[in-house]
Amino acid sequence: MSDRRLPAPISEFARFLRTETVGGMVLLAATAVALVWANSPWSPAYQAMRDAVVGPAALHLDLTLAQWATDGVLALFFFVVGLELKRELVIGELSTRSQALLPVVAAFGGMVVPALLALLVGRGAPGMEQAWAIPVATDIAFALAVLALAGTALPVTARIFLLALAVVDDLGAIVVIAVLFSVGLNLVALAAAALLALLYWYLQRRRVTTAWLYVPIALATWVAVHEAGVHATLAGVLLGVLTRVGSDPGEPDSPAIRLEHRLQPWSAGFCVPLFALFAAGVPVGADALRSVVAEPVAQAVAVGLLVGKVVGIFGASYLMVSLTPASRPAGLSWRDVLAVSMLGGVGFTVSLLMAELSLDGPDVDTAKASVLLSSAVAALVAAAVLAVRSRAHRAGGTTR
Repeated sequence: MSDRRLPAPISEFARFLRTETVGGMVLLAATAVALVWANSPWSPAYQAMRDAVVGPAALHLDLTLAQWATDGVLALFFFVVGLELKRELVIGELSTRSQALLPVVAAFGGMVVPALLALLVGRGAPGMEQAWAIPVATDIAFALAVLALAGTALPVTARIFLLALAVVDDLGAIVVIAVLFSVGLNLVALAAAALLALLYWYLQRRRVTTAWLYVPIALATWVAVHEAGVHATLAGVLLGVLTRVGSDPGEPDSPAIRLEHRLQPWSAGFCVPLFALFAAGVPVGADALRSVVAEPVAQAVAVGLLVGKVVGIFGASYLMVSLTPASRPAGLSWRDVLAVSMLGGVGFTVSLLMAELSLDGPDVDTAKASVLLSSAVAALVAAAVLAVRSRAHRAGGTTR
């Protein structure tokens, strides 16, 4: 990190990547490349690339390229998520109880209802003891991109509500990953990760700004968390929430703001698309589509994303406003809230990650195909409803 004020933006290309619309389009392009490549005559090359092993075996880091994308590259995405979460909790939309209450409850409903529906639909199916977690997540970049494209006339409170909801949703997904997918804990490595995180926090408190200290500490923390048996991406979240978000007198931007400004284009333009390139390459032929329709786990994922998300988010929001002093976001009708709730079904990045963590063998590809199809349907339906609501707002529609 540097104590100099960052250029805003760092470059035109960085600013281009920083917008939700472009980030979602890059993600979509990477997914399309993966799907076409994996279902083309060159699919063996795709599999060979994904399964190629690189890294030092002495450090237990001899991982496939797909694992590096999942455990390593995606850690930067989760670091940015941690920064966003810390900012929202300290100075943003989640910083006061009145502001946080509705999106927190909506996010909670948007996780619990899909999980329960998934367990109900997929009950008894192999792998459902962990696969219920697949539909609990919402993809921030993709959902915001759809809102930016289709909901142009909606009040800005729609974006704020969706962003706050998605940040809380990501926090819930992080907790699920930490609890559900941490096995065989190495307590020595876990203690080392805790000490490194404590050192990072201390340096933040002491206002140290040199990257020559922070980068090695971040890398060492990632290695320690990976060695501890906890999913390595949690190292990114941990360091993100430990980053100082308040500005000192005379300090143009806090470290969290500066880092988010610098790293968000890398996260949106490189890390998440690279993960999608390795994760989204699943068969989509007739047999694969039949499996998506016929397999209980795939059915559970689809119902969780397409039904559970909108019912959970909208239902929890409606009950919260009806039963407590909480109010709808300013300028939004219940129809607008319903349209925004539909975006919750765009699972994508974290749902694909959950599928990889919770299932093995052919079931992984079937669950991923279900995530991709369900997310696409959710995005298209939400876009259509948002477009209708945008026209209503342009025409001076009511807020009923």
